[in-house]
Amino acid sequence: MTDPAPIEERLRAALEARGRLISAHDLSPARPPAGRTWGTRRTRRILSVAVAAAAAAAAAVVLLLSSNPPDHLRPAPPAGQSNPTVTPTPTDPHPVPSTDPNPVPSAIPSGP
Repeated sequence: MTDPAPIEERLRAALEARGRLISAHDLSPARPPAGRTWGTRRTRRILSVAVAAAAAAAAAVVLLLSSNPPDHLRPAPPAGQSNPTVTPTPTDPHPVPSTDPNPVPSAIPSGP
């Protein structure tokens, strides 16, 4: 094969030099976040879960109430029986007075 191109040689040399700068201390795991950012993230996560749960509960209540109107709660009348309609009797707002000026009670016997 042919010799590597000059650009390739330069890239290899740069990568080797960069690799020598890394030590075992740099490869240790990072510390977990601490302080305010950790509490803020936890609070936001809990708040978002609570808001999502409240929205789901509200949607369930709305769907439950809209799908079951009160008309479904009344029992249907038996088949073959008709419901008679009751018409109210008209009432006379002005009663007619009797024509007898001296009414006699019917409970008193008349004569001997």
